[in-house]
Amino acid sequence: MVRERSLRRGWTTGACATAAAKSAFGALLTGTFEDPVTVTLPRGGRADFVLARHELAPGAATAAVVKDAGDDPDVTHGALVEVTVRKSRGGVQFRAGPGVGTVTKPGLPVEPGEPAINPVPRQMIAAAIAEVAEAHGVPGDAEVEVSIPGGEELAGKTMNPRLGIVGGLSILGTTGIVVPYSCAAWIHSIYSGIDVARATGLTHIAGATGSTSEAAVQRHYDLPESALIDMGDFVGGMLKYLRRHPVPRVTVAGGVAKMTKLAQGRLDLHSRKGAVDLPALAAVAREVGASESAAKAIAEANTTALAFRIAEGEGLALGDEIARAARRTAEATVAGTEIEIDVLIFDRDGRLAGEAPG
Repeated sequence: MVRERSLRRGWTTGACATAAAKSAFGALLTGTFEDPVTVTLPRGGRADFVLARHELAPGAATAAVVKDAGDDPDVTHGALVEVTVRKSRGGVQFRAGPGVGTVTKPGLPVEPGEPAINPVPRQMIAAAIAEVAEAHGVPGDAEVEVSIPGGEELAGKTMNPRLGIVGGLSILGTTGIVVPYSCAAWIHSIYSGIDVARATGLTHIAGATGSTSEAAVQRHYDLPESALIDMGDFVGGMLKYLRRHPVPRVTVAGGVAKMTKLAQGRLDLHSRKGAVDLPALAAVAREVGASESAAKAIAEANTTALAFRIAEGEGLALGDEIARAARRTAEATVAGTEIEIDVLIFDRDGRLAGEAPG
């Protein structure tokens, strides 16, 4: 037997920026960069970071750390998080350097016009600078400019443009640690997308499982891009957040397989959580008039898409019935709110395969 390798944890961009800022501020005071540099994590414990580069110039010090996301599939893995620190007055001021975005819409944790450096990373950086300042008996005043070379291009692979973060990536993290395959960044983007939609006054948003269903639901309702939530497999996470932060109307859109899973009561639509129950789908097909031969073929189908094609061949409204069942699951998740839920099911070509209006 082969024992599976344990997944390796990594570090957030916020932790990397903190390490670089601490070393740079120390060099600004002493002329020497701490390397490796040790930082305190928000929930306790300390971590060491090795500098990838450092530079001392008149009135400024720059240090950089390579972002290591461990075994998490993070677009920022391997990116260089670079911090330049300059002397200042009145505490710590933050600047967005090349590759770090600027917030332009309300609803995010930092105000429009501010660098996209989230509150916890700001707190971590300020605390690290205060630690060095106290050790040398000087005020903890500094201008901190965070850059990520190539960050603007990488940001195109994230939700930042849709959230109104322009010019680059965000500096994120609440614990300093990236848990492998936790999909924390994805969940964070779902929450942020909802927050921005609420703050900008949108009354109708749509969560989609993938790019095909997202494009299709946008066309179907002529929705602005800021109303689109890339929920992926996390329909439960999206709906539970909406239960606490409601909007008047929510459309749930996805392909035939994922929406059938939702109809069968699942809130995590990832394949690792199980496949579609095809015999149960066949039972629904019988309820809407399928012949016994069609129901048997659906129960034995290799894929959910094939099952839907069999139903379509008999002229059955299977998609609509599945959409209604999926809507019931979604409505139960937001019970106690006045959110109006509707469900749209699309095939692989983006054609409407079923709907359940709110």
